[in-house]
Amino acid sequence: MLILGIETSCDETGVALYDSAAGLLAQRLYSQVQMHRDYGGVVPELASRDHIRRVLPLLDETLAEAGRGREAIDAIAVTVGPGLAGALLVGAAIGHAIGYALGKPVVGVHHLEGHLLSPLLAQPAPRFPFVALLVSGGHTQMLRVGGLGDYALLGETVDDAAGEAFDKTAQLLGLGYPGGPAVSRLAEFGSAGAYALPRPMLHSGDLAFSFSGLKTAVLTAVRKIDSTCEQARADLARAFVDAVVDVLAAKALTALQQTGMTTLVVAGGVGANAQLRARLRADAQARGHEVFFPPLDLCTDNGAMIALAGWAKLQRGGASAGGAFAVRPRWPLEQA
Repeated sequence: MLILGIETSCDETGVALYDSAAGLLAQRLYSQVQMHRDYGGVVPELASRDHIRRVLPLLDETLAEAGRGREAIDAIAVTVGPGLAGALLVGAAIGHAIGYALGKPVVGVHHLEGHLLSPLLAQPAPRFPFVALLVSGGHTQMLRVGGLGDYALLGETVDDAAGEAFDKTAQLLGLGYPGGPAVSRLAEFGSAGAYALPRPMLHSGDLAFSFSGLKTAVLTAVRKIDSTCEQARADLARAFVDAVVDVLAAKALTALQQTGMTTLVVAGGVGANAQLRARLRADAQARGHEVFFPPLDLCTDNGAMIALAGWAKLQRGGASAGGAFAVRPRWPLEQA
C-alpha cells in the first residue's frame, strides 16, 4: 500500500511517500524558520499562507523522486491535530481534495502519534512493547506503547515543556529562533558546574515534568552575567542543557523500572539533542537496556512520520471516504 503523508501543523511543510512493503520511498521538507526568525517565533497567519504555496510543488518533487504517478497513491494521511488551526486546515483541505480527485481514502493523523512512531523508520527499528519519551515542541510526555494504537500516558509536563524551555533560554541568551539547536551548540563550549540550576521534579516520585522553574532560574542567572562574555553564556547554556538532560534521563529510567520494560524510544525535536542522546545511550548500556531514536532528519516535523502513522491507523480502520473534515488544534494523544 502506497501512502501519501502531508504534514502542516506548524512551521514545516512535509510531504512523503511510504510503501508498506518497501518502506519510505521519498520525502520533501520545507522549513519556514528563516521567515519566522525575525519575529522570534512562529506567526500563525504567515505559516498558513506559506503552507498553501509549498504543498503541491513538494508533492510533485516527492513523486518524481519515487518514480511514481499520483494514480499510484492508495491512501492519503494528513495531520489534523494538534497544532495551529490555520496551518492544519491547509494540509487537511489539500489532502482531502487529493483524495476526492483520486477516489482514495483519507485518514486524519495525530501529530504526536507520528513522532511516536517515527523511530520505526530507523534501522534497526524497536519492537513493541516499549517506553516512549516524547519531547516535541510544547509536549513532554512519557508513554507505555504496547503496539500500534495502544498508548498509555505515564506522565507529562505540568507546565512548560522541554522544547519551550529551550526556546525561551535561547531568547534569554540572545540566540534567536529556533532555540534548541542553538542552545545545544553553545553548551558544547561551556564548563560543567559553572552554574547551579534546579532539576525540577527530579525526585517527585512520579513521571511528571516541570520546566517553568528552570526557565525562571536561567532568567535570574542571565541578569547577573556579563552578556558580552561568550564563555559565561556558554557556561549557562551548558548548565541548562545538563539540567534538562538529567531530568529527562532520570524519568526515562524510572519509567523503564516501573513498567518492567527494557526498551526506550525517544522521539520529537528534542530527541535530536546530542547531549540527551549520549546520556541516554550511556545509561541504557550501563543497565542492559536498549534505546532507539528516529533518524536526525525525522526528529523534526515531517511527512514521513505522518505517512507511517496513517498506514498504522488504516490498519485499525480509521479512514474516511472524503467529504466533510475537521481539524483538532488541541487533541490528547490518548484520544487518537
